[in-house]
Amino acid sequence: MDAIFTRTSVRNYEERPVEEEKIERILRAAMAAPSAVNQQPWEFYVVTNKEVLQKLAKASPYTGMTANAPAAIVLCSRTENVIVPELVDVDMAIATENVLLEIEAQGLGGVMLGIAPFKDRIKTVAEALDLPPILSAFTVVPFGYPEKKNPQQDRYDAKRVHYVR
Repeated sequence: MDAIFTRTSVRNYEERPVEEEKIERILRAAMAAPSAVNQQPWEFYVVTNKEVLQKLAKASPYTGMTANAPAAIVLCSRTENVIVPELVDVDMAIATENVLLEIEAQGLGGVMLGIAPFKDRIKTVAEALDLPPILSAFTVVPFGYPEKKNPQQDRYDAKRVHYVR
């Protein structure tokens, strides 16, 4: 899977919309993620509205690039009707990784911006999207066609690998 070894965080995008087919493929990848006891605690908000992207850009000191993205996916977790609440964040992180990998596979670029567990960030996103009370923002992923793409660093470190034989 090349996307694992080529994906980098992209924060600058061309002023060009992302095709609906590519967005649907990204969402399908997100929903294909494994989850604890198949609880699938996620909901996804696809944002292309510039005014809302501006609001999301103010969610934290690190989300500014969202204002210039053609699109963003906000991954939200349900706070009700989940079977194993202790593993919801794990499920959400796996879905986020699938989003990032499919963004790369589609020839796009994106970046994961941490929202949870920071209450002020969660509140800002909830207000920007008018989220129902049973949803909690987990992360914002702005994406689009990259202005430029840097090569991925090789992070493999054999000293961190321990074999038990």
